[in-house]
Amino acid sequence: MMIYVFLATGFEEVEALGPIDVCRRAGLEVKTVSITDQLTVAGAHGVGIVADSMFADNDYSDADMLFLPGGMPGSTNLDAHEGLRSVILSHSEAGKALAAICAAPMVYGNLGLAQGKKMTCYPSFEQYLTGAEYTAALVERDGLMFTGKGPAAALALGYAIVEHFCGAEVAEGLKQGMMYGDL
Repeated sequence: MMIYVFLATGFEEVEALGPIDVCRRAGLEVKTVSITDQLTVAGAHGVGIVADSMFADNDYSDADMLFLPGGMPGSTNLDAHEGLRSVILSHSEAGKALAAICAAPMVYGNLGLAQGKKMTCYPSFEQYLTGAEYTAALVERDGLMFTGKGPAAALALGYAIVEHFCGAEVAEGLKQGMMYGDL
């Protein structure tokens, strides 16, 4: 399974790295992609992350899931990238999984992909989920659309993705090993 995670200047670091970590622990292949003009992408809190590749260096035909971390202005930068928007539309038309967290589900809403879906996002961004049923849940899954509410949902969204690709037993094992819910 191949998951592409798109990094734009101003992305929310925990919303990218939490799900990446969980998915990689499950053995899923995750590739980070810079949509900027450099491999190192600055997050919303000044943490620079070195992406695995540049946007133009991939054809995305092997993608099983596209993942958009939130944060501002990261989410608006993702939404403004025409190449990414085109990849998302092609991926969706092929019936493949999409995931986003915090403000980033707005990208799917702005592309018309929220229509008829149950979705969650950071409060006040639901206005961009045109045609969706906003649930305000920590994590929402509707078919092949996975959304998370905000930073606190990062690990939970990662576990939902792992459950989809690897099964509930693997996801539960990771939760136990990472002491998720032990507080």
